Amino acid sequence: MDEAVVARIEARLADISRDHRVAIPLAIESGSRAWGFPSPDSDYDCRFVFVRPVEHYLSLWQRRDVIETPMDGILDVNGWDLGKALKLLLKGNAVIIEWLNSSIAYGVDPDFRKEFLDLAHQVVDRRLVARHYLHLGERQRRVYFGDDNIVALKKVFYALRPAAALRWLRHHSDASVAPMHFPTLLKGCEAPAAIVAIIEELMARKAVTRELGSGPLPEPVLAFIDTEFEESRKAFPQKPQVINPDFRARAEAFFQAMIRRLSF
Repeated sequence: MDEAVVARIEARLADISRDHRVAIPLAIESGSRAWGFPSPDSDYDCRFVFVRPVEHYLSLWQRRDVIETPMDGILDVNGWDLGKALKLLLKGNAVIIEWLNSSIAYGVDPDFRKEFLDLAHQVVDRRLVARHYLHLGERQRRVYFGDDNIVALKKVFYALRPAAALRWLRHHSDASVAPMHFPTLLKGCEAPAAIVAIIEELMARKAVTRELGSGPLPEPVLAFIDTEFEESRKAFPQKPQVINPDFRARAEAFFQAMIRRLSF
């Protein structure tokens, strides 16, 4: 983490808080640096959750539920309103769960993060989380190496991470939240040793080179990805999305409590 870049991120967050009159109780790194497989030239992907003043939520003219800032070189800073984050959580979107678990923080209210993470464990539907990772992984597989020929090797991780998360969920039937940190995830999902060796070699190369380059996708890795997607389609079948009324009520109570506590 470049201290000068971190300082720029912190300054931008301060500007956002002032200009938009929002509290930012969670601001973290969400990209490859937080996932544990950065390159020397990886972007800084700061993501944050914000809370607007109470009167904004009571207005006839609702504000946007996102705050976006221009991409500036390797700096990418964008955030979600707390309400948007909660709605997506109830739908099984794993992004906010990953934000809450990120080990790289630019600014975090520890009580907010703990209470939000506790809520996530209570209300998230593991089947919906699995379907999120399955749709994400299949899309990445299709976009970045659908023809199985020469591929940009760093793109392999975009499908590998969802595949490993799905395997982790299948191997931990009592859990709903997979680790965000990819090396931890890989260890916890008990991937075959041959696959782990190939992945670790790719990660080591990615850590020291700006461009991992292109080449044939290692066949064992491709087989691992496709097998995990196939097994997960069976283990987590598509069903009508019905949100538990109790979960909705808990999320609503959390939302109202945080608005009262954090609005200014």
